[in-house]
Amino acid sequence: MAVTVKRVTVWRKETENQLGALAATLEPLATAGADLKFVVGYATPELGNRAVIEVHPIAGRKASAVAQQAGLAAGGTATLLVEGDDRPGLGHQLSKALAEAGINLRVVVAQAVGRKFSALFGFENDADCAKAASLIRKAAAPARPGRRRARK
Repeated sequence: MAVTVKRVTVWRKETENQLGALAATLEPLATAGADLKFVVGYATPELGNRAVIEVHPIAGRKASAVAQQAGLAAGGTATLLVEGDDRPGLGHQLSKALAEAGINLRVVVAQAVGRKFSALFGFENDADCAKAASLIRKAAAPARPGRRRARK
């Protein structure tokens, strides 16, 4: 399977870091039938007793309205969704290609399940995001049989 790379919108909410905050945020989305692929929640102790919740995707008018009512807002970080076949060292290959091109990551969330991986890469700005898409496609391409990748 070829790696797919596409620009996506991640919805985000800052909230009090308290028991049940994630469940309360997700409840109206679940009730509305939102089919989330990524849910990320983390405390931000440097900002006091705060937490951040991020979700993807929110698709359609109904889900968008419900997400807004739950305190989530679209966008903010230029983000790519990268999915494909997993293999050892892939995360290193992708992050190295970005670093060598001078592109700083704001956030990355990645996982492998079975033989597939999916990752969200967040960037400082739209220009870096656009440039990163082609770099990630190239870095993730499997090596052709009989040819070695050039070493640097």
